[in-house]
Amino acid sequence: MTTNTPLSRLAFAPTIASSPIKPILRKPTSVLGTRSRADDSDGADEEEHPTKRQKKTVVFNEKLNMVREISGKSLEDAKREVRQALEGHARGDDEDYDNLKDLFAPSNRNRSPNEDGDDTKPQELIVYVVALTGYVPMLGRSCSGLIRSVLRCAWLDRDENFTKAYIQLLAALSSVQASFFEQVLTMMVDKFSETKNYSVVPGLPPVDLETKKRWLHIGIKYLLDLFPAGSNMILNFVTAKFPYTTESKAVHMQYIDHLLRLKTARPDLERDIMELILARLVKLDVEMTLDLENDDDETTRAVMRSIEAADAKDEEEDDESDVDSVLSDDDDLPEETKRVIMIKSKLETLDAIMDLVFSIYDPIFEKPDSEEAVECFTDLLSDFKNVILPHLKSRHTQYLLFKFAMKSDQLMELFIGMLLSIAFHSNDAPVIKQAAAAYLASFTARGARVQSHTVQLIVGCLLNYIDYYRETHKSCRGPDVRRYSLYYASFQGLLYIFCFRWRDLLDRDALPDSIDWDDPASFLGQDLPWMPDLRKRMHANIASKLNPLKCCSPVIVEEFAQLSHHLRLMYIYPQIEKNKSIHLSQFFTGSYAQGGALRDTGFEFDNEKWTHLEACFPFDPFQLPIARRWLDLENNYVTWSPISVLRRPEDDDEDDDEDEEEDSDEDEEEEEDESEIGEGELEDREVFEEDTATDDERVDD
Repeated sequence: MTTNTPLSRLAFAPTIASSPIKPILRKPTSVLGTRSRADDSDGADEEEHPTKRQKKTVVFNEKLNMVREISGKSLEDAKREVRQALEGHARGDDEDYDNLKDLFAPSNRNRSPNEDGDDTKPQELIVYVVALTGYVPMLGRSCSGLIRSVLRCAWLDRDENFTKAYIQLLAALSSVQASFFEQVLTMMVDKFSETKNYSVVPGLPPVDLETKKRWLHIGIKYLLDLFPAGSNMILNFVTAKFPYTTESKAVHMQYIDHLLRLKTARPDLERDIMELILARLVKLDVEMTLDLENDDDETTRAVMRSIEAADAKDEEEDDESDVDSVLSDDDDLPEETKRVIMIKSKLETLDAIMDLVFSIYDPIFEKPDSEEAVECFTDLLSDFKNVILPHLKSRHTQYLLFKFAMKSDQLMELFIGMLLSIAFHSNDAPVIKQAAAAYLASFTARGARVQSHTVQLIVGCLLNYIDYYRETHKSCRGPDVRRYSLYYASFQGLLYIFCFRWRDLLDRDALPDSIDWDDPASFLGQDLPWMPDLRKRMHANIASKLNPLKCCSPVIVEEFAQLSHHLRLMYIYPQIEKNKSIHLSQFFTGSYAQGGALRDTGFEFDNEKWTHLEACFPFDPFQLPIARRWLDLENNYVTWSPISVLRRPEDDDEDDDEDEEEDSDEDEEEEEDESEIGEGELEDREVFEEDTATDDERVDD
């Protein structure tokens, strides 16, 4: 039978050689009385020679898909015994009922099938499964013990005939009460985390793991086809039972494999399942990032060395080296070593899941402008907004958008358009808008396929926003990163984009002939044709009371200061020096003034670093060693080149000569400032100071 055959059509008559079944219930001393031989339908068979009974077959009613007879045991006899047990239980007599529970319970799984002659043979349980199916309506809340035993039955470790009959029993149970249906689905989802083929029913051949998975999902599909309302129910279960981040890579991969099978069987759950996988991927990503941030550099280096030194192993070897087994082998390991092992395990799990998710989406984008690809990318954008964007500490999951947005201009425009809309035209929370601005800047800076005109368009949008914000906040007392967070995030994004894509902000047609576009060093010390009003608009914001250089990340400000100085865009070191004497806490409106507790104010002012915007850009280098193969970073990714790499040795010599000449004509105080700049930059500094004074007067007015 193939996996696509519906269970309602699983009618067959396979031959099974088996010995006679002994009744599982007590002897004729039952309260139901004894049965005469004339009333016993098995009477004639008991007189037959044993070899004749071995030729009996399992007969299924093709219409009802039910076992009619196994060996010398008729279905009617099994039904009679099951009914006797259920009726006795209703009267308070539980001896037969307990025997029925023991028959299904897996407590005797490891016993030899011939150890006790009174035990029912493993292959003979099927007749009682079919018999119980007929009496499911008699099962009420008082029969919860029997239902638990039935659901604990090792049904996937048995042959195909049993599996089909058992699924019919599950369907019958599900039709009686909603609580039974919940228990059935819970039992099935619990098997998603099984990674090894531990259970084997004595007397029966072992069943491989792939066959178990196939039949498990045949059963799930059959039940959900019968009861469509179960789709939401099973979605809640798979969400609640998703492995913890501390679980091994093997457990995670096995669970996700089951989710993907469920997605294939139930297309209506596809979007929810993929969003669930991405949500848990982000959670793992954020946890790993925080782990590395909270540890010292040596621990981080130890994790990376451990990853790089790991040899390629097959899945079986990986299972044996799970973090749990490693840690349990030696409880006396140093805490630092245990932590390295735990973080390494998370990183490997994250890497494996990312690699799998890339492999799922990649075939869809072979034709990136196709209707299917655009629709899939639109779904990814929805998942990005709902799942990825709220977690700015995510370092890797967002590269799904980065990779596929690079496939075509249409997809790139969709991504950039959504980020612009969220950052500047939405009613989302400020933290979400700030995150969107960070994503916009990082994608523009790092995306090698983002064209120059697109870079200038995005920079223009950021300039328009900060100009508008500055004009509408003329009454501000001073810099406050909490009140004006989106303004500072936008300005910091401008600085970040400039550091990576400054060449794209030039008018290429107006460049001097002496400049080689492919040689960044040839741009240094030149008067360059920047995009219209770039210098003027940035000067106006830097000199305003909002003072973005004070609130932006010092690391990014310093890089921008060096690069803009050597490219003769502007000279901002005087403002940086001035900012050193400004304490941001003096401009804060404390939480106490807004009704907060007194203890909150101590946290606000103790450390100046809390007043700076965090330098968090989501498309910083991708670190996962296996999944990075999907990204084609050489062609799609812009790497960072510090100013020391761009500067030519002769530039340093020229600056030194100019500095010596200027030092002889200036007093001691001016020497410190002028030693850092060349003759050509003095004009920029004068322009900067004039613009600063003009802007201060305008803002004061």
